[in-house]
Amino acid sequence: MWPIIRIFVSMFIIFETMFAGAFNGIGLKKVEMPEIQTGEYTQYVDPFIGTGGTPWTAGMLSPAATVPFGSVRIGPDTSFIGGAYIVKTNTSGYYYEHAHIKGFSHSRLSGTGAEDYQMFRVTPAVGDSKAGVVPYSHLYEEAVPGYYAVYLQSLDCLVELTADIHTGVHRYTFNNSSDARLFIDVTSSAGNSSATKGKVSVDENGVITGSAELHAAFSDRYQGLPVYFVAVADKEIKSYEIIGDENDLGIDINFGNIKGQPVEMKVGISFISSENALENLNAEANGLAFDDVRNNALDDWEDALAVIDMESDDKDIKTIFYTALYHSMIMPTNFTDVNGEYLGFDKKVHTADGFTYRTDMSLWDTARTTHSLYTLIAPEIQYDCLNSLVEMAKTGGALPRWPMGAGYAGSMLGDPANIVITESYLKGFTDFDVETAYSYMKHSSEVKDTRVGRDYVDLYNQYGYVPDDLAPADESVARTIEYSWEDGAIAALAEALGYDEDAQKYYEKSMYYKNTFNPETKYFQARNSDGSYVWNFSPYITSFYDAVMIKKFADCYCEGSARQWRWNALQDIDGMIELFGSEEYFVSELEDFMEDASLTRAAIDPGHGFWVGNQHDIHTPYLFSNADRPDLTQKWVRWTLKNRFSTDINGLDGNDDGGTISSWYVFSSMGFYPLAGTDKYWIGSPNIDSAAVNLGNGNTLDIEVFNQSEKNVYVHSVTLNGVELEGPYVTHEQLMEGGTLRFYMSYTPAK
Repeated sequence: MWPIIRIFVSMFIIFETMFAGAFNGIGLKKVEMPEIQTGEYTQYVDPFIGTGGTPWTAGMLSPAATVPFGSVRIGPDTSFIGGAYIVKTNTSGYYYEHAHIKGFSHSRLSGTGAEDYQMFRVTPAVGDSKAGVVPYSHLYEEAVPGYYAVYLQSLDCLVELTADIHTGVHRYTFNNSSDARLFIDVTSSAGNSSATKGKVSVDENGVITGSAELHAAFSDRYQGLPVYFVAVADKEIKSYEIIGDENDLGIDINFGNIKGQPVEMKVGISFISSENALENLNAEANGLAFDDVRNNALDDWEDALAVIDMESDDKDIKTIFYTALYHSMIMPTNFTDVNGEYLGFDKKVHTADGFTYRTDMSLWDTARTTHSLYTLIAPEIQYDCLNSLVEMAKTGGALPRWPMGAGYAGSMLGDPANIVITESYLKGFTDFDVETAYSYMKHSSEVKDTRVGRDYVDLYNQYGYVPDDLAPADESVARTIEYSWEDGAIAALAEALGYDEDAQKYYEKSMYYKNTFNPETKYFQARNSDGSYVWNFSPYITSFYDAVMIKKFADCYCEGSARQWRWNALQDIDGMIELFGSEEYFVSELEDFMEDASLTRAAIDPGHGFWVGNQHDIHTPYLFSNADRPDLTQKWVRWTLKNRFSTDINGLDGNDDGGTISSWYVFSSMGFYPLAGTDKYWIGSPNIDSAAVNLGNGNTLDIEVFNQSEKNVYVHSVTLNGVELEGPYVTHEQLMEGGTLRFYMSYTPAK
């Protein structure tokens, strides 16, 4: 069924794209779009990268206007013809292949497979027509960091959007002499969902106040997320009509005939109260015109991107790099109002003391790359995340694995927060309540007494693996591997804190991954409670296809195949290699895996080989170095940089998941990559010419690459401050001292 559905949706997309293409070229009024404003770094950011392609393997990104780590991400919500909805085509609200826009909502998740937020959607209309889905053309659409614009032909209306942290600012230029109207959908939400408990009112000064409770993919998992807004327009409201009930509520605002006169509307957002929404708006945009807010947003992005001053003769590489860096700074979301208040996991109002409370962390993904990037270039953001994770545990009862808004989304599996916390502490991030974090880490490894945490943890602890017959069709192998990795993180943190007995205990548990390794097949396989391996095994079938099979072959894995889960003991890489019998066999099998990568980027079927677009095997090119073949690491890193990233709308190989895949590119292009959960970085093969990295501690790391080209992918030698580096790693402490990291490249591998 699933492959058939994919084919059907692909045909639908082709039809829609053809329609969009026809619309793009026929009958359009020629209009002059606003002049694009960019700076030294933002000129290389293309927010449309990763907004199209095959839906389930697309980047799931949006060109929405936002500021770094902002709460508001204001942008278009698109749809198929007539507003038709098909799942997994635009989880961020926007899908480049769509030819219609439903309106412009105020936030969204970035790069995920989940649909949430998209609240308080604003849709323009003219005359007596009701606001509805309207066609649009990419010929008259533009976006840069902090700004989005589109011309709507059928309404003869130019729409411009910009943002601050908690504030969205709209500007609509109606060139029609009919009544100019804006419809605010108070109960809008992502996908096929709808918000509830809608309220809206207009006071004597024309200030619009409203609220609703989100119940979308993630927010519905914790009984809803309250959201509040206050909207203020710079034109007099001639009339308005409140339409619907609390579960389908909107307000139609009529500004009369304002032909050629732009109407600007500022919308403040809060998850606490309408009073806070107004306070947020006044603090960020009071007295400012649209262009003032737009310029401030551009300045914020220039400052954020300037943290890495990268040079390359290849403009495409610069565009991919700075767009990736930009995408790594969309989430986690600033969830703290300007007065310091935030909504906790207990649905009570708390005050952040000495930090900014942040949420929307796709931890199962971002634990592998994005948080590692923050430890290097954005330590204040990483500290915010660490403090926020601890507060979430205190109010919710457990460390989250996917905190969204004010609750546990619970998506994916395991305890990825363990990886983030341990890695941060080992890298010198000690100024947070690590003891409380450590206690929750240990507790989750022993008991599951909250909605999140480790499923089947009692079985895992009893058998040393999750028995497949006692956890039917529920990712038994993936859970065993993940839990072992996360127990390794507990062991490493225990050792750093001086808890030697705990360190030994959790080190032993971190070896449980070996209990699912079949020495005959040399794969991690499902195993029953009696110790037998499950018979129906094929390394070439992914879990995506189990839905159509009478007999299940891959449901013991999470989002992948046995081949893609074969390389995942990051806490014990040397021990994992030993399981293969020899380094030579490990290398040959790993290279076969790399060579079986899909021939096309963001393919409908990514296959069972290497897939950098999903998280569990994104590190695999670097494992060659641990088997004494750094040349193959260099070869395959450069292959991935070249073939799995581009400036196209399908420029990523899979969902970006909060900047995870983008951060892979940022690291790898600079020549090193984090071993998640540790203070180490693998040495790779840079594709840039130079970079100056502001390390956040007052030091600068200058990266210089000599003799680098598309063909010179091999590292002849690498030095840090004149000392040649040996072995596969460089440490965080070494990098944070600053200085000069030099790569000397060659056409042939170093001997």
